[in-house]
Amino acid sequence: MDNLIRRDRPAREAEEERLSPLATRSTGSRGRERPEPPDEFRTAFERDRDRILHSKAFRRLKHKTQVFINPEGDHFVTRLTHTLQVTQIARALAAALSLNEPLAEAIALGHDVGHSPFGHTGEDALSPYFPPDGWHHAAQSVRIFEALEPLNLTWEVRDGIRAHSWKIEPPPATCEAICVRFADRIAYLSHDALDAMRAGVLDVAAFPRRVRERFGKPGRAWIGEMIDAVIEHSLGVGRVEMDHATLEVMNELRDFMFERVYQAPSQLAEQTRAVRLIRDLVDHHLSHPDQIPATYRDTDAPLPVQVADYIAGMTDRYALMTHERLFAS
Repeated sequence: MDNLIRRDRPAREAEEERLSPLATRSTGSRGRERPEPPDEFRTAFERDRDRILHSKAFRRLKHKTQVFINPEGDHFVTRLTHTLQVTQIARALAAALSLNEPLAEAIALGHDVGHSPFGHTGEDALSPYFPPDGWHHAAQSVRIFEALEPLNLTWEVRDGIRAHSWKIEPPPATCEAICVRFADRIAYLSHDALDAMRAGVLDVAAFPRRVRERFGKPGRAWIGEMIDAVIEHSLGVGRVEMDHATLEVMNELRDFMFERVYQAPSQLAEQTRAVRLIRDLVDHHLSHPDQIPATYRDTDAPLPVQVADYIAGMTDRYALMTHERLFAS
């Protein structure tokens, strides 16, 4: 029967040779920390993607906050839906630039698994326990896949997860990871703006004039304009970039969102409560390490790291339930 054609790993690896010269080939990977036999059908990056997708840390993202803490309504973005949107945008960029789509997808799926409860507020709560550099979810995402839920991922996927945030140095080594950097920013600016409008924090007229003129109405139009800007400029300069004019407008939008949404006075009360709750949980478990579940007791790690592993792994609702159980009386 000729209706179906076998497409195994060697065939898929051969297809990678037709990608852009700057694309990352799975056959050229720096490999895994622990050698293992190759899969019959999947490339190394496809295998990583599947491992991340089936991990417990990935599943917990559905009950973790993106921006608005414990919002009323079913349509607000969660950390899981954010991750799926980042994955779609990263694949769109990689596909248009003939880069390695499964590598971009694997990095995007894993980039936020280290986030603590209550979004970046949780990151702020944990940072004082880790001087001088603080605590960052990207490093925690890598730690999850290396120590807590070891998946033996390839170096390229771990490197992309490590440096998916623009403030992390050194930058990631692959073009696919740069696609994820852009995808992350495109996704959160777009969907957080819609959530802010849904919450009554902003309306369309509130956004800066240059943003409205360049990107149009918040939502799909923004995503499409930003994706196209990266693709068109990258094809012209031979590296993954956004043109300077559009990047300026994107940065203006980001500054606006920090001022009016992420760090707005209306958010302060909820953020303050979340910080206090997380620090209560950390201080309690530093004093009662016997209450850390066995799965988070990494005897090779200092106690603050073990406690942060446990607290950061909590979903929002589990953190609230645990705090209620420990401190309600």
